[in-house]
Amino acid sequence: MPAENLPQVRVAVIGGGPAGLMAAEVLSQGGVAVDLYDAMPSVGRKFLLAGKGGMNITHSEPSAEFIQRYGARAAQVAPWLEHFDAPAVRAWIHGLGVETFVGTSGRVFPTDMKAAPLLRAWLHRLREAGVQLHMRHRWLGWNGAALRFATPDGEREAGADAVLLALGGGSWARLGSDGAWVPLLQERAVAVAPLVPSNCGFDTDWSAHFSSRHAGAPLTTVAVTATDAQGRLHKRQGQFVITASGVEGSLIYALSADLREQIGASGSATIWLDLVPDFSAERVLEDATRPRGSRSMASHLQSRLGIKGVKSGLLRECLSAEEFADPARLAAALKMLPLTLKRARPIDEAISSAGGVRFDALDEHAMLRALPGVFAAGEMLDWEAPTGGYLLTACFASGRAAGHGALAWLAQRASTRT
Repeated sequence: MPAENLPQVRVAVIGGGPAGLMAAEVLSQGGVAVDLYDAMPSVGRKFLLAGKGGMNITHSEPSAEFIQRYGARAAQVAPWLEHFDAPAVRAWIHGLGVETFVGTSGRVFPTDMKAAPLLRAWLHRLREAGVQLHMRHRWLGWNGAALRFATPDGEREAGADAVLLALGGGSWARLGSDGAWVPLLQERAVAVAPLVPSNCGFDTDWSAHFSSRHAGAPLTTVAVTATDAQGRLHKRQGQFVITASGVEGSLIYALSADLREQIGASGSATIWLDLVPDFSAERVLEDATRPRGSRSMASHLQSRLGIKGVKSGLLRECLSAEEFADPARLAAALKMLPLTLKRARPIDEAISSAGGVRFDALDEHAMLRALPGVFAAGEMLDWEAPTGGYLLTACFASGRAAGHGALAWLAQRASTRT
């Protein structure tokens, strides 16, 4: 939308994460003045933390597979990605002067693996476009039509022709995503699904004996089988970590949405661990039942199958003494060891959150039906995705969609006034 078509129009973007920054870029390119507000001292804090171990921007898998990563919300996320998919994300990053590469897992990274240079280049572009950044401005809702903010200098108010909310979910409150916006929107009759942890760990309530010896131990070269909401079995191989109270890590995060739903419906969820995924069930049974002479069963398993440390501890933790002493039952457990998960870890420990503004509360322009002129984007909407670049891609894409939606609404409003 050319600037001359929207004279003196000013949009407030509230939230300085990837969705808010992308919306600000679209709006400024559309010729409107943009004020971006964030509660933190600087923007992109969660974005920078996500890139601490290597900035995973997006994923290179085919689009049909990519969209299925959004599970029950694939149909709602698909329109965002039609206009800004993974290749478009890479092209956009290259336009900022940052090159990317595809890792062996298919994940896409900046060549230097860092988030900070990308964010600096992006902020430079936004400032050059005239976007005004207002830090340490915590949004408090409205006073009539005016936006209220808590600032270091006391409460202040600001006006805007349209508002775009990109306030994040409920995880990592210390970085600004605290879900404090939920009651502010519910008070205005906006339907919001409860915020719950996603890409999270789970409690198993280990015995004190096991926890004291193995908390922090990584479980490498394992596979996990779990059922989804439709009762279908899914098996994934990778690694995760034993915590003081349960399990966490990439392999667990990938299954977290289904596990969380099962716990909500049934009070617990069961996963099955394959502690020796490189060996067939027949090979494991043969080795477990092979005569072991005077060696203990633990020594025998270590010698024949490499079972030691935390894997050995898991067998003792999850099996009865009778089961451990029975070679056939022990062999079966090595390939399918049941582990009961009791509850998800608290939302503030999660990588991301599910829940948020319901999609039926939005119109086709990402505008809140109950609040004309107010748009929403990013993780504060009711969708979720696994790690691997899917979260970030959808945040970028939803920010662009909401930005374009706001421009269309502003243009339509301007045309009705002339």
